[in-house]
Amino acid sequence: MTHADLPLGRAVAYPRHYDPGLLYPIARSVGRSALALDGALPFTGLDRWHAYELSWLDARGKPVTATATFTVPADSPSLIESKSLKLYLNSFNAERFDTADTVRARIAADLSAAAGAEVAVAFGLPPVVEHADGMLLDALEVAVDAYGPPDPSLLRIVDETPVEEVLRSQLLKSNCPVTGQPDWADLRIVWHGPRLDHAGVLRYLVSFRDHAEFHEQCVERIFTDLLRHGRARALSVEARYTRRGGLDINPWRATPGLPPPPPTRSPRQ
Repeated sequence: MTHADLPLGRAVAYPRHYDPGLLYPIARSVGRSALALDGALPFTGLDRWHAYELSWLDARGKPVTATATFTVPADSPSLIESKSLKLYLNSFNAERFDTADTVRARIAADLSAAAGAEVAVAFGLPPVVEHADGMLLDALEVAVDAYGPPDPSLLRIVDETPVEEVLRSQLLKSNCPVTGQPDWADLRIVWHGPRLDHAGVLRYLVSFRDHAEFHEQCVERIFTDLLRHGRARALSVEARYTRRGGLDINPWRATPGLPPPPPTRSPRQ
């Protein structure tokens, strides 16, 4: 069965009642097998979701609105497909709850059950912060003619002398394997290893442009390709995807021991 054959790729009726069964988990092992990540993972990480469209009814039937942040550990057995999460959150719209904390606890329990690991849920969104550190690869004058599949051979070492640098790009685009809709992201790479050809890194990121893969899997592919082809000593890869369906997803993967990036949003989000 392909992603297009799943119910997620079809028209779905708007939910009228709270329904945790709308959540659709997808085993992370599927994408990781394609990257030969069948043993111990070479990274730690998390997926931080921002929800902009959340509402329910209070005990008197008056609507309540909120925003929320969900944090899913990267070592959870499953990721949660974004359309199913949107439908699930919309199923709260006509349900009455005594307190906001009851809603938060319910969402945390449902997402944890779907992911197979504890998911942290907090109301509110982190502040918008524009990263200006390191090098913006997008300013490079390069010719590009490869838009998929992702081509790790474009990652080349130009100097074996170790460097520590931050590389950024706003040109990462891939496609949803379920709906075919485009996914756009700001990418930030913290690199410690032999000096990479910056033009090659940019061409590599652009080679995702016609590639169909989930957000989390794209980031793990980028991390794995950089680790293997660039021989990184320490590496952090974070993508901040733009909002679609009232949700944005922010996967982060890093070599063990590196601290997670602070919870912020990009101006595009």
